[in-house]
Amino acid sequence: MFNGILKFTQSKTKFLYENSLFLQNIDKLIFLSIIFVFLASTCMSSDVIGFIALITVFLTFVKILTKPDQTISVKTFELWLLIYFMLVIVSLAGSTLFHLSLKGFFKTFTYMTFYFSMVQYLKENKSKIPYILGTIGLSISFEAVVGFLQNFAHVEEISTWQDVSKLNPEEVMTRVYGTLKPYNPNLLGGYFVAGIPALYGLAAYYFEDKKFKVSLVWLICALLSSVTLFLTGCRGSYMGMMVIMLGIFAVSAKYLWQNYKQIYLSIVAAVVVFATAALMFVSSLRARVLSIFAMRQDSSNSFRFNVYNSSIEMFKDNWLLGIGVGNQNFREIYGLYMKTGFDALSAYNIFLEIAVESGVFALIAFLGFLVTLIKNAVKFILKSSDTKAVILVAACIISVCGVCIHGMVDTVFFRPQIQFVFWTMVAIAGVYL
Repeated sequence: MFNGILKFTQSKTKFLYENSLFLQNIDKLIFLSIIFVFLASTCMSSDVIGFIALITVFLTFVKILTKPDQTISVKTFELWLLIYFMLVIVSLAGSTLFHLSLKGFFKTFTYMTFYFSMVQYLKENKSKIPYILGTIGLSISFEAVVGFLQNFAHVEEISTWQDVSKLNPEEVMTRVYGTLKPYNPNLLGGYFVAGIPALYGLAAYYFEDKKFKVSLVWLICALLSSVTLFLTGCRGSYMGMMVIMLGIFAVSAKYLWQNYKQIYLSIVAAVVVFATAALMFVSSLRARVLSIFAMRQDSSNSFRFNVYNSSIEMFKDNWLLGIGVGNQNFREIYGLYMKTGFDALSAYNIFLEIAVESGVFALIAFLGFLVTLIKNAVKFILKSSDTKAVILVAACIISVCGVCIHGMVDTVFFRPQIQFVFWTMVAIAGVYL
């Protein structure tokens, strides 16, 4: 039905398309707007980033309505995503705080339509994927350099970012936060988790292309970014980084295990030794990692447990349709459930947040989307003989998995800097599946 409508509108605007310089170059404009989304993410506010993303969406809709032979197709995992979005709309309609939920819905609408725009653009422009990933990689590398310098400058905390009540002075970490707004080391850590797989992927991609100097540059950027990730002190990003390394080792085993087993094992051993040495000799990093297992003894952990308990109670009372999307809506209703002194902007868990905001069926749909996407990606990685395609799909799916693991203990998943990278990774993977 949709393609029939598109075909009708395209036939009516064919003359306009063929005689318009703007429409003839609309793909170039879409590409530029995509690039600006990622560049703006490093220093602009959420509103500005979202506005640029909406320009991408607007140009995409103009393109599909005017350019001949444009069609819309839906993959299996995208059906789950479509169901999820429809349930978000139902949740919005049933929200008791409709005006606040509407603001949250507009954010979700922006992310979903940006994903749609990426898919429509990449279907005809696969050759641009390395450039898009390269822009993400450059943005990540810029933040890595800034964060690395902030560590040596011993920047002060803007708010209480770690529990130092039980730490010796040498165990207190200087938590870097880069230039992302709002300034927050957890946001920077999540941004690294989303983007670092692109850096390692680009290093492998250009190595396969025999452009060894370019590959080495991306590898250096990847290693610097990995080090700076640990300087954020974001424990959720540490978990995400572990997923990234496991994913890289798993995919590289496909090419190295049979013919280069000793080299492969040496690299794995070197990474393990380096990580162990860092934990042993860097007291601030060791204290930060061990605090993950401190449970209620760490105030940050205890705060999250209180939020989880309250959010579960919210879900029990609104399990069918949820309370409506958006952090402002969540905060208003959370006040009825929270323990005194433990205010929160979200549930600090992606999946619990979705369940609370949009209900159990939206959670099932979102999980169905993730499981189907990852399952199809793993099949592709195992069976495909196109090494470059495998590298790109692997980088994207590792990013998706890393972000989801980080998002199980943090709230930054819903920030635009991470959302736009996340949905771009999904779109790139989907183009190959």
